[in-house]
Amino acid sequence: MRCPKCGKAHTRVVDSRMQESNNTIKRRRECCSCNYRFTTFERCEDPIEVIKSDGTKQRFDRNKLLVGLMRATIKRDIDTKKLNEIIDDIEVELRSRTLTAVTSHELGDMVLKRLAKIDKVAYIRFASVYRDFKDVDEFLQELDKLR
Repeated sequence: MRCPKCGKAHTRVVDSRMQESNNTIKRRRECCSCNYRFTTFERCEDPIEVIKSDGTKQRFDRNKLLVGLMRATIKRDIDTKKLNEIIDDIEVELRSRTLTAVTSHELGDMVLKRLAKIDKVAYIRFASVYRDFKDVDEFLQELDKLR
């Protein structure tokens, strides 16, 4: 690991801790050259593919999912930490399966299931983009399901 301050490659680990989700290790490191301390995060690199509705495949991108959740929760009292917990929970569920791919439809349903538990407005916002409602009737059907 290179020091972000001086760029030297020789660093040492000062402290390691498992994150709450148990799939990330947080490490405090110290540069052996300039003594600068910084934090790194280690995550299992076992790629999950998302199969889009047009059949193309993309690598699962937690940042892309976080941006979608942040858009759905704008002006709602939902902490980014909670959104990361949702993504961690989804990632744990996906990795516990033996398959290495998930459809975008399945992934969207996993997000909606978790959003419904924490905020109904965020659920509807996410669903309106994810389900691509064509008219008011489809929107009302989704609202009825939520009740």
